[in-house]
Amino acid sequence: MIRLGQFLKLAGLVEHGGEAKEVIAAGDVLVNGESETRRGRQLHVGDVVRLRGQAARVADEATFTDDLPW
Repeated sequence: MIRLGQFLKLAGLVEHGGEAKEVIAAGDVLVNGESETRRGRQLHVGDVVRLRGQAARVADEATFTDDLPW
């Protein structure tokens, strides 16, 4: 598991934690198609996070073979 704010940085969807906090608070982040405003939301393998037309999936390398990062 990983928290939403940390994942946004790890996946390269934001540059720093302050930016993550801002876009999450603004409701700009979607988790599995639903707006998420909790920076500490626990993400699990298979969750898809979208921001500004980009998407990343929470995965381990052995689980998914699609074109989404992470």
